[in-house]
Amino acid sequence: MEKYVAKEPKIGDIVKVEISNKIYHFGIYLGDDKIIQYGLAKDFLNTNKEDVEVLISSMDEFLNGKMALVRVYSLSEKLKKNKTKKIISLAMNRLGEKKYDPIENNCEHFVNECVFNKHISEQANKYLKK
Repeated sequence: MEKYVAKEPKIGDIVKVEISNKIYHFGIYLGDDKIIQYGLAKDFLNTNKEDVEVLISSMDEFLNGKMALVRVYSLSEKLKKNKTKKIISLAMNRLGEKKYDPIENNCEHFVNECVFNKHISEQANKYLKK
């Protein structure tokens, strides 16, 4: 089970923010108060999925008044995750991508692909099990 804590993110860290009742939005911290993410959390309920794209925003815009939670990696995760430079490169190569799908290709899939090379989303899996 992943662990997230309230702390200052480092470049390449996965950051999440609660959108509503245990639904989270994820991004990757780029440094200088910038984050790359699949769409903006504040737009998810009001935007067609065809308009959602990978973009860079300020942390303030990402958080939208909420608290940032930063991923804490286990020892085995640290050994499996990509190096910071590769994480950022993979994320930046997807800037402008518009293939968002809440179940098949969401913001959590995006961050896990960049950090772990795995197309997974705990949130989507929970939704599918309902």
